[in-house]
Amino acid sequence: MSLFFDAGWFDTKLAERGLDRTSLAVAGGIDRVELHRIFTDERAATAEELRTFATCLGVDLLEITLRAGVAPREAPPNADTADRIESIEERLNAIDAWLAEFEKKKSA
Repeated sequence: MSLFFDAGWFDTKLAERGLDRTSLAVAGGIDRVELHRIFTDERAATAEELRTFATCLGVDLLEITLRAGVAPREAPPNADTADRIESIEERLNAIDAWLAEFEKKKSA
């Protein structure tokens, strides 16, 4: 199960591209019911679904992963400590940016 799927963000990105949830489901190779389960945190998207969502929405896979509430579970094979720390710092920066955006919208 995901931590928090940002359905509003996904809907906005879909609308910006002239797409809807059905389009995303078709691209992801799943039916509308399964996509609804992802959007309502009943199940987490698979890695392949996340890659497809990123491609459809024209955004970075890290952004999709964060917005889907799913964090990478392990570092890439052969990653040294500096690479792992850099990866963690990048993810934290993305989370901080998302939180700042959320707080800005919340206070508006």
